[in-house]
Amino acid sequence: MNEQDLEKVTIRLPPRYLQALDFLVKVDDFPSRSEAIRSAVRDLIYQRVETVMDKLKKLSEADRTLAELEEFERKFLNK
Repeated sequence: MNEQDLEKVTIRLPPRYLQALDFLVKVDDFPSRSEAIRSAVRDLIYQRVETVMDKLKKLSEADRTLAELEEFERKFLNK
C-alpha cells in the first residue's frame, strides 16, 4: 500500500491497548502500530459487513413473510 493512498486518523486508546500493540510489534507479529491497527480495522469491517448483510437478509425475509401473511388474510379471512 502506497503512503499516498492512506488517510491519517487520530485515535485515543487506553495505555494497556498501546502496550499490547507494542508487544505485538516487538515480537514481529506486525511491523508497526499502524499496521496492527489497519489489520484490526480491516478485520472488524469484514466481520461487521457480514453481520449487517445477514441482518438485512433476515429483515427482507421477514418483510416477505409479513406480506404473504397479509395477502393470505385478504384472500381467506375477509368476509
